[in-house]
Amino acid sequence: MKRLTRAAFQAATLACVFASATYSWGQAQVPVSLFKIITVKDEVVIGLNTQELQALGGPEKAPAGVIASALAGRKELTVWQYAVHKAANGDSEMAPLHQIGVLSHDSLRVVPYSTPFAIIPHK
Repeated sequence: MKRLTRAAFQAATLACVFASATYSWGQAQVPVSLFKIITVKDEVVIGLNTQELQALGGPEKAPAGVIASALAGRKELTVWQYAVHKAANGDSEMAPLHQIGVLSHDSLRVVPYSTPFAIIPHK
């Protein structure tokens, strides 16, 4: 009985380690950069992954500049809005809320946004 219990515990431990490593590896594949879009009326936090930033203009400019240039040229962008969310374990995390449309405006600013919370990638 002790051997069976120990084997089950070891299997569960390995499964947890493998699951967390797989989850971390999956997050490393698509890192999300957060930005705050500030207008005269409100502020919103958005997230873009590496592929989305490259599609907007590539790594030649700072990411906030890429977003600002894309807004100036296209006049609108569809992006994921991010907000603080409670994870199943009770920890706070930045998670995608829903997709929103952002319209170009003369008094709009785009600034990088940092958070101490884990960032959940969007699909």
